[in-house]
Amino acid sequence: MARDDQDFLRRWSRRKRAAVAEKPVKAVEATPAELPPVESLTFESDFAAYLRSNAEESVKRAALKKLLHDPRFNVMDGLDTYIDDYTKNEGISEEMLKTLEHARSTLFPPQAEGAKEETAKEETAKEEAPEPKTDKKDGDPGQDA
Repeated sequence: MARDDQDFLRRWSRRKRAAVAEKPVKAVEATPAELPPVESLTFESDFAAYLRSNAEESVKRAALKKLLHDPRFNVMDGLDTYIDDYTKNEGISEEMLKTLEHARSTLFPPQAEGAKEETAKEETAKEEAPEPKTDKKDGDPGQDA
């Protein structure tokens, strides 16, 4: 069976080489002398001849530059989300400020003056409270040495 596979591959390879040899070569490329001047190109012109490998690099670049300077390539698609200037803030409107003030008074009812002073004293007492001593070995304050 291996011999049949080998015969098949040899036959396939032979036919493939014969098919390639029969095809005429279409490698007719324009030489730089046959190319029209870059200045005469328009958007509808055929730029393929300028991009072939035998064209000079400076000629290729000039042709592409001419093509890409067309205004059709300078159109924003609208899908670019990062084109806006987000450093300019819009001010909050009066209507929005009224809504925010209403929400503040609804969610956080105003406290009496005495209640405000008590909460302020509690917060300062928490800040001034001494920290529990810790064991230097493991850092757990509740563990005895």
